[in-house]
Amino acid sequence: MASLLFGLALAAPHAQTPLAGSEVLLPAYAAALVVIELVTGALLLALFSVHRILAVMLLAAAYLFSGLMAVPWALTFPGVFDAMGLPPAGPQTTASIAAVRRLGFALLLLTYAVLACRQTRRAAPRYSGMVIAACILAVFAAAAGLAVLIIRNDALLPRFMMDAATITVNWTYFAVLVAAVYAATLAILLLRGWSVLDLWLTVVTFSLLIDILMLSFISEGLRLSLGWWAGRLYGLVAAMVVLLVLLAQTTALSAQLTRAVAAERRAREARLLSMQALSASIAHEVNQPLASMVTNADAGLRWLARNPPDLAETRAALERIGREGLRAGRIIDGIRAIFRKGGQERAALDLNRLLQAVLTRCEAEARPHGVTLELRLGERLPPVSGSAAQLEQVVSNLATNAFEAMSGIKGRPLVLRITSHAAPEGEVQVSFADTGHGVAEEQRRHIFEPFFTTKPEGTGMGLMYCQSILEAHGGRLWVEDNVPHGAIFHFALPAAPGAAAPRDIAA
Repeated sequence: MASLLFGLALAAPHAQTPLAGSEVLLPAYAAALVVIELVTGALLLALFSVHRILAVMLLAAAYLFSGLMAVPWALTFPGVFDAMGLPPAGPQTTASIAAVRRLGFALLLLTYAVLACRQTRRAAPRYSGMVIAACILAVFAAAAGLAVLIIRNDALLPRFMMDAATITVNWTYFAVLVAAVYAATLAILLLRGWSVLDLWLTVVTFSLLIDILMLSFISEGLRLSLGWWAGRLYGLVAAMVVLLVLLAQTTALSAQLTRAVAAERRAREARLLSMQALSASIAHEVNQPLASMVTNADAGLRWLARNPPDLAETRAALERIGREGLRAGRIIDGIRAIFRKGGQERAALDLNRLLQAVLTRCEAEARPHGVTLELRLGERLPPVSGSAAQLEQVVSNLATNAFEAMSGIKGRPLVLRITSHAAPEGEVQVSFADTGHGVAEEQRRHIFEPFFTTKPEGTGMGLMYCQSILEAHGGRLWVEDNVPHGAIFHFALPAAPGAAAPRDIAA
């Protein structure tokens, strides 16, 4: 507003200076005014279709009416479009159209301020399209009807112009009325809580107030004078303000919507990946106990087929099947805990005893690969806090991966050395060192990603699952070279000082 007052101060001393020949600029001014106000009205109707607030629709009607009335005002302006062969307008026609345009816009703007202050109820969603169509038709009919009525009845119009360039006292009275309406609108907008639209409408109203003062009083109504054109410039600025604000908000909303759609797409892809990872993890982890159950079932059938049946061995096979079934259930519960909030209850665990229990089960798996197991467990390790079922799967997966990494290798000893020790950082560290093929440098960047595998029949879920479990326990997993052959997979878990005595791990 300070810049508007500054412009007024600069133009006021020269407001009555005539600018001869400046009427050639009027078509360009009128075209810009019509386009700006009609586009602003259209954007406000779009805003109404979203929020369905009656006050916004009336504001849109104000801009549509002003833009439509600017067309006959420009076409009837003396000496501008005479070359087009249009019928000559009466001496009061242009001024009367300008008066109706200004008063109509001012009253609709005042109505908007009053209704917005009272927070008018919203229109029903299903009728918003019909309301918008009715609004457009009503404004168009009102503008066209008033323009035709004014043009055809010049003799009945109020005497606003003394001649082609000078106003009468009637226009002065009219200007006071319009200025009063703008002043009332400005007061309401300043008193009520501001929205972004109301803030800029305050600037618009202030600009239009300066416009009517410059046009009717400071320049004494002299057409095509410096003050008259300054008023036109203020009116154009006022028309552009709301348009720019609406365009900025539309652009921001479009960008926000684009970001929201992209975020939703990423979230949907992440959920899909999580579902794929969950199903693949279950298939990968349950495969081991299922294979063991099938092997023991076959063994039990063979013991029963003997004559006489060996019931003791059959019973042992059935017991192993039962244990593996319970293990499969614990595996599924552990996987579900990884992918849901809250996880499982944790207890103090002796990591050495857990390693011994799991690797005892893995000895039968190591023999077909020709692998020798070596356990070098540190003494008096502090307990760790965690889920026994989940950490058992980590150990089992790392051991199985090591066996498979050494499969088919000839000419050197195949050894899997498992070590544990207390790290100085308050962690318990476990290492699985094999003498297999090792892990290439380019594979290390992706080896813990889901579905990445170096094995022809691998699922790419084992190491990802191990990493997820360890990170959920506050630990970490990494890989190094085992010189001269193979790889070493390390994992570390934070110690649990002051925890209760570790519980036993069933073999």
